[in-house]
Amino acid sequence: MVLALTLAHLDTPSIIVERNLHTTRHPKMDLTNGRSMEIFRALGIADELRAVAVPADQPLDVIWATSPGGHILHRFAYPSPNAAREIARLNNDGTATHEPSMRVSQVVLEPALKAQLDASPLIDVRFGWAFDGLRQSNDGVIASLFCTDTGMNEAVACDYLVGCDGGGSRVRDAIGIESEGDYAIAEFYMIHFRCARSDVFTRFGPVFHLQTSSGTLISQNGNDIWTLHVLAPPDADPKTLLRDFVGAEIDAEILVANPWTPHMTVAKTYRDGRVFIAGDAAHQVIPTGGYGMNTGVGDAADLGWKLAAVCKGWGGESLLTSYEAERRPVALRNREAAARHVIVRQQISEQIHNAQALGDLDAPDAAHRRIAVGRAIAALGNLENESWGIEHGFTYCGSPLLESETVEPTFNPERCEPSTAPGCRFPNYYLDNGRPIADKFGRGFTLLAIGSVEIGRIDACALAIGMPLKIVRLEVEPSTQKLESLIILVRPDHHIAWRGDQQPDDWRPILNRVVGLVSPLIPEERVA
Repeated sequence: MVLALTLAHLDTPSIIVERNLHTTRHPKMDLTNGRSMEIFRALGIADELRAVAVPADQPLDVIWATSPGGHILHRFAYPSPNAAREIARLNNDGTATHEPSMRVSQVVLEPALKAQLDASPLIDVRFGWAFDGLRQSNDGVIASLFCTDTGMNEAVACDYLVGCDGGGSRVRDAIGIESEGDYAIAEFYMIHFRCARSDVFTRFGPVFHLQTSSGTLISQNGNDIWTLHVLAPPDADPKTLLRDFVGAEIDAEILVANPWTPHMTVAKTYRDGRVFIAGDAAHQVIPTGGYGMNTGVGDAADLGWKLAAVCKGWGGESLLTSYEAERRPVALRNREAAARHVIVRQQISEQIHNAQALGDLDAPDAAHRRIAVGRAIAALGNLENESWGIEHGFTYCGSPLLESETVEPTFNPERCEPSTAPGCRFPNYYLDNGRPIADKFGRGFTLLAIGSVEIGRIDACALAIGMPLKIVRLEVEPSTQKLESLIILVRPDHHIAWRGDQQPDDWRPILNRVVGLVSPLIPEERVA
């Protein structure tokens, strides 16, 4: 859905095929991170999505406790999205996103996204149609589809096909792409339920995640919908699992309950000819950190503008090749980060179990043991919810589209290090009027020029190859002085394409490279 919306944003038509008649009813993904929200803001739909999410004044606290009715061991306190937005504006140091994260279940998010699809004249939405196979040639792809209701078959000719069809991707199988990594690393059981007595789970105040040594409870709507994940065999009884987690019988309506097994895999390649894969079809990770869907949204933002550029005629083959070069390293880093978070969870659970082995941890005389466990949890930390480098500080340095600088920025998984080096996401700075600089970007490329610096004939060069370009002049003020360069070329996905303090002798080779038109060069007469 995000890929289709990205293509439409750049005036490129697409067909979206979904075998189910409706959006997902399976509770998965509970946080859309700040980088994904920046992408939704660029698409012009952030406000519409927040309208269906958990209210933005609710905090994102993560609590470790002995049990929902027991004692807090440690609280990792995080601001609400509203507060986070204000903190980012006041700090204005480039480390945050200009859209804070958003608490929302994918069950709620998908219908809101589909409403945007249905409203677009450039998107042919086909729910109830399934992919059955493909044939490709140098000129295009023939996709075989069938209607799941009537059984009717249809062959659809397209320029490109993208498999966004999940971990069991039929598209990935059809083109013979293999994945590497570990499968079924644990046995989990999920219980998604409604409980009107929210006081059972909010004894410690509003909470996003309530975690104990036996499971993780997620507040899905900030009110009466909850999801519990516990380690349990496939034949476990969900009512028993819920009772054991709470420590007592509760009146709950179980909406969905099923076993599931996380995988830690990344596809060995993201492309075969005119066929690509994205999202869970390309990578699967355990949910610690919330990197699954959010990484997929990043895939869509990267691949979307590149496919649009090629279909519109201003992007070249190197642009499509760069998709895997830029996005696969992100998936590998995110998989490693998710694995590190799992280890921390295990260490915290061991601390709790060790303390419980000495006696009831909720007993009045166990206060000293609870304090000791809390200190141990605080020392182990909660990078699962604080790895800002992973979430929005990643770079595409080394991409074939970009020239490497003498000293490239160092990637820090724990912190977003703001930089305008080519490959970096444009850092979030606010102008004196309180607006983020990124709000001035166009739908295509954007050239930022600070002060009165000369920029030459870049507009004519862009026009010659059909590359959409918006030129933005910014005054010299505190925020623009932090940008490290006077001229910055920003891609449609808001990553830096090029920077400098003066105009280059010739814009043509630079533009040719950043849009994948490495050769031939633009003829001189077309820039006259």
